[in-house]
Amino acid sequence: MKKPKITVVGSLNMDMVLHCDQLPKAGQTVLAKQTQQVSGGKGASQAGAAAKAGGNVMMLGCVGDDDFGGQLIDNLNSHEIESSNVRAVRDCASGIAIVTVDELGENSIVVSSGANLQFEPAHITECSNCIENSDILLIQLEIPLETVEAALQVARKANIQTILDPAPVTKACLNHDIYGVDVICPNQIEAEILTGIAVHHPNDAIQASERLMELGAKNAIVTLSSQGTVIHDGHRPHFIEPYSVTPVDSTAAGDAFAGAFSVKYVETGCLLESTRYAAVAGALSVTKKGAQPSMPTNEEILLAMAKLK
Repeated sequence: MKKPKITVVGSLNMDMVLHCDQLPKAGQTVLAKQTQQVSGGKGASQAGAAAKAGGNVMMLGCVGDDDFGGQLIDNLNSHEIESSNVRAVRDCASGIAIVTVDELGENSIVVSSGANLQFEPAHITECSNCIENSDILLIQLEIPLETVEAALQVARKANIQTILDPAPVTKACLNHDIYGVDVICPNQIEAEILTGIAVHHPNDAIQASERLMELGAKNAIVTLSSQGTVIHDGHRPHFIEPYSVTPVDSTAAGDAFAGAFSVKYVETGCLLESTRYAAVAGALSVTKKGAQPSMPTNEEILLAMAKLK
């Protein structure tokens, strides 16, 4: 079977992961029990997830001309992700993220965007054929919004399907062109920010998904962590039960979900089947430490799904 061609437009960061008993409160200092340095960034993490799920993946983005930049590109190459269109920006630091993870697997993240903010629409124009020749464009919000818009415009003109993971988002600042994707997949916090609807339970997520489609999305998926996932295809909502795991680090759950979903959606064209597959991928990712190292393979996902039957 031909591998799905996924183009990921997004961020690359070096993650500094600190494992501690509890997340620090304002003004509090806590001691980390373990420290990791791992390749991350929402874009690169989703590219890694898609590659492990069986996709033929190309990454578009920017790194700095520092040591981290070289390491981030080397990491893409190690996962057989096409990296020739990841640009090294002169006299600029690569993006970094400080990730604190507590004993329950919950996390708090601070990102310094660095070279990701230098990812300009002109780079999209130069690499437009990458998007035009793919099956799906997968994109997030850790790069400038004008670059997100430029990539979506290229995809629409070429009739390429688009998936938006609207993260990070701090306020409902997206315009209609960004909302107008084939699939939007926020978590419950992001869905609440974007719609103004408090999302605590699946019924709330249904309302939020309907609002996201009113804003322009053709299909909406709202992930609720341990409460499962709500999807809406424009006709009616569906609820997917959670896959129960013991959490270790939830940092990359959303990225694992989006990357795995993109591959399965190309393969099947079925929103429900693709979401079930992605939900298991996201759950499996929280059982391991680190962003990209935690991404499950297609074989691991299928094995876990088989145990559910």
